[in-house]
Amino acid sequence: MLINCVAYENGSKLADIPTAEISEYLARPGCFVWVAMKDATDDELLTMQAEFGLHELAVEDALHGHQRPKVEEYGDTLFAVLHTVELTPTDELATGEVDIFVGRNFVLSVRNRSRQNLLQVRERSEREPHMLRHGPAFVFYALMDAVVDRYFPIIDRLETELEQVEDQMFEPGTSQANIQRLYELKREIGTVRHAVTPLIDAVHKLFSGRVPSVCEGNREYFRDVFDHLLRMQGSLDNLRDTIGTAIQVNLANVAIEESVVNKRLAAWAGIFAVISAFAGIWGMNFKNMPELEWQWGYPLALATITIVCVVLYRQFRKSGWL
Repeated sequence: MLINCVAYENGSKLADIPTAEISEYLARPGCFVWVAMKDATDDELLTMQAEFGLHELAVEDALHGHQRPKVEEYGDTLFAVLHTVELTPTDELATGEVDIFVGRNFVLSVRNRSRQNLLQVRERSEREPHMLRHGPAFVFYALMDAVVDRYFPIIDRLETELEQVEDQMFEPGTSQANIQRLYELKREIGTVRHAVTPLIDAVHKLFSGRVPSVCEGNREYFRDVFDHLLRMQGSLDNLRDTIGTAIQVNLANVAIEESVVNKRLAAWAGIFAVISAFAGIWGMNFKNMPELEWQWGYPLALATITIVCVVLYRQFRKSGWL
């Protein structure tokens, strides 16, 4: 659906306009049109294609969705795909997509599968008319900066959860639960990396070397976005390495815990094996067994078994097996 369609001139808002009048404002010198849509239908995108002269391949990517983050150049028009990463009510990560078309005198943003709105980007831009005078390139930067900055809270949350897992890593009986949570964190980090990493090279092309004509004169803004992405990539790499180490430590803890259990079982098995051996010997039905005729034979047998078991128990306890 159409969220808003606004015309700007010299950094100031002219009016909210219907889509049918877009071409009229595009023909005015120093004027550009900023259209925002959410979960646009095929008909709505085809209407925008006709109004702005969008390339059919870019429109096709926007129609199909689920594209890899990228920035592509089609003549004088840029087409960018950004991924949104947000928390669901069940505290899980969900990804959406923002498709942005940027031309000499227009900006079209299409937000898909995302609950995060970008209204504050328009409000911020309209409060800074001196920046809005840069035209569609500044709007493109503002939209990209807003999407990228929303990755920071997600990364901070991942770091906090990893610290919580590390704090309880050596508590008895928590190793298996820790491993499960670490793998979940690893998967969530992969989700954020898929949004961040492809953008690094794409944004680098917007301020280094041959810059697209739409972005000329705004290199420093895109360099700022690039710096943010590099910081995020460094944080994500550190998180991934830390999680790998934490998983190995927890696996070692599981092996140690299993080893302790096995030692205890082996120790008790050894003690009961001695009892079984003595009972087996004295339980044989032979006639010529002198112990059978002793008055104190039975108490002596029990005492012998008890003494041997106590000695074994103390030895196992001393060695840490019990």
